[in-house]
Amino acid sequence: MADTATTADGAPPGDTPTEDPRRDFLLISTVAVGAVGTALAAWPFIDNMNPSKDVLALASTEVDLSPIEEGQAITVVWRGKPIFIRKRTKKEIKAAKAVKLEQMKDPETDDKRVQKVEWLVMIGVCTHLGCIPTGQKTGDPKGEFDGWFCPCHGSHYDTSGRIRKGPAPKNLAVPPYKFLDDSNIRIG
Repeated sequence: MADTATTADGAPPGDTPTEDPRRDFLLISTVAVGAVGTALAAWPFIDNMNPSKDVLALASTEVDLSPIEEGQAITVVWRGKPIFIRKRTKKEIKAAKAVKLEQMKDPETDDKRVQKVEWLVMIGVCTHLGCIPTGQKTGDPKGEFDGWFCPCHGSHYDTSGRIRKGPAPKNLAVPPYKFLDDSNIRIG
């Protein structure tokens, strides 16, 4: 007959029901305090990775369009990039709408590029190698399609900023923007 020792309640020694819950509580408490302590210690490092206030301020830009007359163009800076804004003439709008999509490298209708037909807003960076096309100032070469011309490699853009000739593979990009009222827009 094997000799087994038991406690008063019949359980083997060292296996009392009161030891396990206490041990579990201590383990869970230690892990929870350790996790909270680690999170509190790491928070300054994580918070430091957020963008600074000056970067957040550049996230959007508001532009007053009221001083711009028909046929004029301005350049504003948004996120370090030039934004071309042009109040197009009826002739420029008509030329942009008359283009057949089959003639384009990157087919896109004029209606998809503008929110109001007279206002063209786009990022003024050539899609070939990141140059800044000419055509914003009076007297600048505007290329064969009377829009913008990148003299570095010869890309020609039309009056809707679409690539028509040259090595650039894509149209000039349109940034996210919205009209706040008839004469103000927010870019970004």
